[in-house]
Amino acid sequence: MAVTKEVEQGQAVYSKPVLWLYDLWVLGLSNRFIWQCPTPGILKHFNQHITSNHLDVGVGTGYFLDKCTFPSGDVRLGLMDLNQNSLDVSAARVARYSPLQFRCNVLDKIDLVTEKFDSISLNYLFHCLPGKLPEKLSALDHVSALLSESGVVFGSTILSKGVPRNTAAKKLMAIYNKKGIFSNTEDCQEDLETYLASKFKEYQIEVKGCVALFSAKGKI
Repeated sequence: MAVTKEVEQGQAVYSKPVLWLYDLWVLGLSNRFIWQCPTPGILKHFNQHITSNHLDVGVGTGYFLDKCTFPSGDVRLGLMDLNQNSLDVSAARVARYSPLQFRCNVLDKIDLVTEKFDSISLNYLFHCLPGKLPEKLSALDHVSALLSESGVVFGSTILSKGVPRNTAAKKLMAIYNKKGIFSNTEDCQEDLETYLASKFKEYQIEVKGCVALFSAKGKI
């Protein structure tokens, strides 16, 4: 699994001490006051699309998997991330589902022998990946290989261009981009929409503050 310096920078920040603070800083404070997309809205979007046969990509702390409502009690859950700390923390948090774990770089082709999933989520992943959004969206190509024919892919990403940004959002985004935590200075809704329209029969995008919430199904 080859990992570039830029990819390594984007995921390396998620040490176990940082993950301990993640829910408070990102999900509690930043989403509401800086990115202006409160976490309950992202969780609602999550609940609208999740199935009981689900793969979560870019798992963070496992917050949404812990808080969401699966449609049935018979849950098959997969966790996919490059960062082993994130996998460990998330797997422990949702241990009640006995999750499968896949350590992968989603910018590479994913070659896994496993049953396909009926839903795949990618929350707050793309703005952490290096490159311009059309290039980063290749990750969707790769994970969609694990999506069933009738399955849905959904998620969220923080945009930089063409969205309302308060002073705090502009400053924090600049700091994160300089440090390599974010790579989203050119990310915009138009590029996301162009990609989804070319790959899926149905898609939706809703922008709240700096955040695009998206879903798509019907692989072309």
